Amino acid sequence: MSLQEELTAAQRCLDDLVRTVGRLEEQVGHGLDIRRVRTDTDHLRESLALLRAAAPSGPAAAGPDLVTIPDTPYDTSLWTDSDDEGLGSTRSRGRRTP
Repeated sequence: MSLQEELTAAQRCLDDLVRTVGRLEEQVGHGLDIRRVRTDTDHLRESLALLRAAAPSGPAAAGPDLVTIPDTPYDTSLWTDSDDEGLGSTRSRGRRTP
């Protein structure tokens, strides 16, 4: 699922939670415990709204395009005049220290 689809699914679940808490509140009354749960659901609603506002949208949200790198060996002529850093210069006539 894409990010927007995940956020929409989370919003639907949160809406279900808010409705369920409302029904519970009707059954148990307005005690301290249900007020705490109501406050927590309100905080979740605010946090999800902030997350939705900060989430990227559109094609940029999908991420960068992936580039496939083939497993075939490179053309050796690309490195004809380069040096292997691990071995040092092959053209050097100077003294090498271990």
